[in-house]
Formats: sequence, structure tokens, C-alpha cells
Amino acid sequence: MNGAESLIRTLVTGGVDTCFTNPGTSEIHIVAALDRIPEMRCVLGLFEGVVTGAADGYARMAEKPACTLLHLGPGLGNGLANLHNAYRAHVPMVNLVGQHPIDHLRHDTPLKSDVEAIGRPYSKWLRTSRAVSEIGRDAAESIVAARTAPGQIATLIVPADVAWSEGGSIAAIPMVPGAPLPDVRTIERAAAMLRSGLRTAILIAGDALYGKGLVTAGRVAAATKATLLAPYPFTRLQRGVGIPRVDRVQYVLEAAVEQLKEFRQLILVGACAPVAYFAYPGKNSVLTSPECKIHVLAIPGEDCAGALEALAEALSLNEARLHQQDSERPAMPDGEITLPGLAAAVGALLPENAIVIDESMTSGRGMMAATKGAPPHDWLGNTGGSIGIALPLAVGAAMACPHRRVLCLTADGSGMYTVQALWTMAREALNVTTVVFANRDYAVLKREYSYLGVGSPGPRASDMFEIGRPDLDWVLLAKGMGVPGIRVPSLDAFGKALRKGLEGEGPTLIEVPL
Repeated sequence: MNGAESLIRTLVTGGVDTCFTNPGTSEIHIVAALDRIPEMRCVLGLFEGVVTGAADGYARMAEKPACTLLHLGPGLGNGLANLHNAYRAHVPMVNLVGQHPIDHLRHDTPLKSDVEAIGRPYSKWLRTSRAVSEIGRDAAESIVAARTAPGQIATLIVPADVAWSEGGSIAAIPMVPGAPLPDVRTIERAAAMLRSGLRTAILIAGDALYGKGLVTAGRVAAATKATLLAPYPFTRLQRGVGIPRVDRVQYVLEAAVEQLKEFRQLILVGACAPVAYFAYPGKNSVLTSPECKIHVLAIPGEDCAGALEALAEALSLNEARLHQQDSERPAMPDGEITLPGLAAAVGALLPENAIVIDESMTSGRGMMAATKGAPPHDWLGNTGGSIGIALPLAVGAAMACPHRRVLCLTADGSGMYTVQALWTMAREALNVTTVVFANRDYAVLKREYSYLGVGSPGPRASDMFEIGRPDLDWVLLAKGMGVPGIRVPSLDAFGKALRKGLEGEGPTLIEVPL
């Protein structure tokens, strides 16, 4: 058994059975091993940012790591923007990155680079395998590192001679350490705050936003009249009818300050205290009131769901009461395209158990309010703020949950960062309906420009924010990558296209001109 086969067979033994790939010459022996090991499913992406973003989406929904296969330092570098988002999402991921044979590095060939330096900023665990006898062990330890709470990126660099040499073996997978609970005093302090009668919010993240953790959070909120909040950059939120209601902290600074001003206490569960994304002259970046006392119940890496259960026990909660989402859905709209009308159509048609991928920061800002009465569904957001995540995230989510419908909300500007993901959707016949809000602008940057007190953008600045001239034709772009698309002129047409996409098989794209 050579090193490459030892690597892949160890990953499969450890439950890592999906690999998002964009390999090169240095990874050929790993590719050959993948060819011989059908237990590992391989998904090709035409750009490394698609590969890393898809691995992120897969981890969010499968709750286990996928691996990536990337070509040397430049390939890893191409994937860094979505590795940044995955790092902020606290998802498990194993990156396999090729390297020249150890003896070949002395020749300083064109593709030589410091792969470790490129990967280190976003890797909680990073190692270069030095011998074929060690690569199985390295693979096993990368899985443990990736699965250690709250979820981490592990990067394993594999020199080509280590991959092709004989003498490898399948390594046993060590025990993954469990997430610790906060200490008793921390839990008792949170319980005392909730008993005080002061206006209190609980800001929850990680596994407290879905499943058992969210149910417990709902019980606590219902019994204490606390408000459940999610950070604006959340990883995964379960919502819809019958699910405890969680409000998202607003993105716009003034709106978030207004939203949070009433709270005198804030309890953090796996989340950080809310602050503005960016600094603005003369404006405070802290979003909470100066009178608001902040208490950390659980930090990222601690057992958030367990901390909430311990809090419920400290409050002596035995009832299963929940503060549930509203049940009313909007009526189907018609007429000219408007942003509220588009949101209403999504709220009216979103199917049960759907997965919504949301990177529509400007045009889609009303989507969450309009879908609160939809059947239960999951909502995935952009955790790191690096744009170009929506299309790859949809690929990964659809691969993790092939029997669920995925609705991808993106915009023309951000979509172009990783447009190659459409090709992967077509190749894998994924049930993804992509809605592209085509406003021909980096609209969020126009708004940010006005916030910074530098006046109105002149012709040069405007040229940096406007992406028309020529206008992108998303229907033709999608068609060129094998995805059927349609441009809709009205809300009626949008509703028909959305229904068809959510009920049909395979991927589809809807361009909404704004």
C-alpha cells in the first residue's frame, strides 16, 4: 500500500467519505488512490474557491468533515476566501494539499511556495507528512483535529514522494474529545440574570441554533420571557412553523443599535458580543447599550446545547413550552417586481425541509421576515463576510442532503466570484434553485460609501461599484455550464419559475433584473 492509499483509506475509516477536488500533477498519486477506493465520493470543482466553499456547506449540514484536494500553494491560495468563511463558521474540514517531492524542492521550480505559510492563518491544525510510514497517522490526527469542538480546519500537506512510496498503512482513529460544559458558577449566574426580571436577550450560535440546542433555548426563552437572537453572521439556523423563534441581529449599524437598545442583559451562548462589521467615523462599533451587562454562558468550543440544558435545569424548567415561529404565510404576489414582492413569493412557496443559502445582503434583506411562517427549514449565512460563498455553499449542502431542496439566494456581483459552481451543480444533478438578484451593482458598497462621510461617488468611484456595461447575462452563463435558466419580467413569472425549480429535478437558475 502506498502513502496515497494509506491516506484515503484512513480518511474513509474515520468517516470522511466525500472529497471536493481540484488536483494537479503533484496530487496524481492521490487521484489514483481515489480511483481505487470507491467508498470516497469525489466532486470536482473548476475553481478552488468552489471546492473550499462546498466543503463548508457539506460540513454545516452533514455535521462531519469532508476533505478537499488542492494543488500546491497556489491552489490552496485560490481557496482562501472561502476558507476564511469556513474558519469563521467553525466547521470541520480536512484540506489535503499537494507538495513537490521533498528532494525536488531544492530546484526552486516555478510552483514552489511556502504551503504551510499559506495555510496557517485558517488552519487550527497543520502538518506536512514527512514519511510514508507516518501519513496514515497524520490523516487520523487531522480528522480528530477537524472534529474537535466547535469544528476546525485541519490542513495536511502531502509531498508527492510520500504519496507514491510504498509502506503505508491504515491508521486507527483516536477518540475525539468531547466539548466541555461551562462551570456551575457560570450557569448559575445566567440563571440569576434570567430570574431578575430585567429585559434580557440570549445570543446563541453553533449547535444552539438547531436541533436539541434550539429546542432547549426555546424552552428557556418561553419560561423567562427572554428574546432569542442569532448573530448576523450565523452558520446554520433552523426556523419555520413549530420552531422556536430566533431574531437575527441586524447588519446595518443603526438598525442593530435600535434592535438591541432595550436589553439590559445579554447572555452569550457560543457567540461573541455583537459589534459592527466595519468602523465608521464618529460612530461606536459596539451595538449593545452601555447599560447592558454581558455574560458569557458558553464560548465557542464548549457544549452550547449542553450549557442550555444545564441552564434549563438550574431554572427548574420541566415544561416543553416554546416561543414558536408565526404560522401565517404571505399570499402569492403579482405585478411588477419589487423586493417585498420577491420576499413574499419565497415565503409563500418555500417547501418543507428546504435549505436556504443566503448571500443577498441588499436585495434579499426582507427574506427572513417573509419566510418566518414557512414550513420548517434551515438557513445558512455568510459567516466571514468574504463574498462568493452562496453558490459553493449550495453545492455542499445539496451533496450532504440529496433528498432536500436547496434555494440559493445570491446577487450578480457576489455570484461571479464562484460562478463555476453552476457547472458542478449540473454535473452532479443537484436539486438547487439559484435566484440571482441582478442589480448591476455592488450595491452594498454604494451604501457603505455614503456611511463614511466622503460625499457622493464620482465617475471613477461609481465605475468601481457598477458592474454593467456590459450587463451580465446570467441565463446564458448558466446555460453554458449546463444549468437551465430563465429571466423573469414580473412577480407572476418569478413565482412560476420558483415553483417549477423547487418541484423539478436537477439545478435551475432564475435571473431577477432589478
